[in-house]
Amino acid sequence: MLAGGCGGGESTGPKVLMPNKRSTVKHVIGVVSGKGGVGKSLVTCLLASEAQKRGKKVAILDADVTGPSIPKAFGVTNPLTADKDGILPCQTQTGIKMVSTNLMLPEEDMPVAWRGPVVSGTVKQFFNEVNWGEIDYMFVDMPPGTSDVLLTVFQSLPVDGIVTVSAPQELVAMIVGKAVHLAHEMQVPVLGLVENMAYYTCQHCGEKQYVFGKPQGKEVAEKYRIPAYATLPIDPEFAAKCDAGKVEEYDVQGALDAVIDQIASAPQRTFV
Repeated sequence: MLAGGCGGGESTGPKVLMPNKRSTVKHVIGVVSGKGGVGKSLVTCLLASEAQKRGKKVAILDADVTGPSIPKAFGVTNPLTADKDGILPCQTQTGIKMVSTNLMLPEEDMPVAWRGPVVSGTVKQFFNEVNWGEIDYMFVDMPPGTSDVLLTVFQSLPVDGIVTVSAPQELVAMIVGKAVHLAHEMQVPVLGLVENMAYYTCQHCGEKQYVFGKPQGKEVAEKYRIPAYATLPIDPEFAAKCDAGKVEEYDVQGALDAVIDQIASAPQRTFV
């Protein structure tokens, strides 16, 4: 439950940020998980890549400030630069625009040991002090859990909806509910569920092996009334593409189509 306050009749809540004068962001989609280790950042990469393949202008705002996964998966190493109007995002091989804290560090393996308010402030700056240009879909890779950064994004950015990421374990499925309930409390639509690492296909016999138990994506989506869900396997080829910085070359073979379709049909949020 979120705390509120009383005042003189006017709202004192956080003001929703707008992009800078060189940016038009049509849709903001958050990618969240109730816990770490389920592949949320890599699912963000796949969602962005699939939207880009549909001819959309796509960006990734890496709000998982302490993690280097996004730049690594795309093979982006150029440091961020700026001009008189703001920060200039880096671009991937296919033109996805990206901002990540890891692109600001002198060494890519340096830790980011920042307290919550600093992280939240950085996320705000990434949104309204970056020259994003014209963007159809901005995917915001959230830190795991339901922390203050998640609240910052929900309250400060014009989020049109979220996609939640889980793995086929009862504990993870339960934790999905925490993110869903928080989104509902913040009046942010839940657009889709991606169940990652659902199975492994044996290279010898072709049989599916359920390493973490039977997939539960359909049941979890129905329980929390999530309109679309997708299931992704454990795939050594995907891991190899990420390690090589070539995640855009990975073919999900239509596995994310239902979630991407739901994102495309989501109305843009309006704010007064």
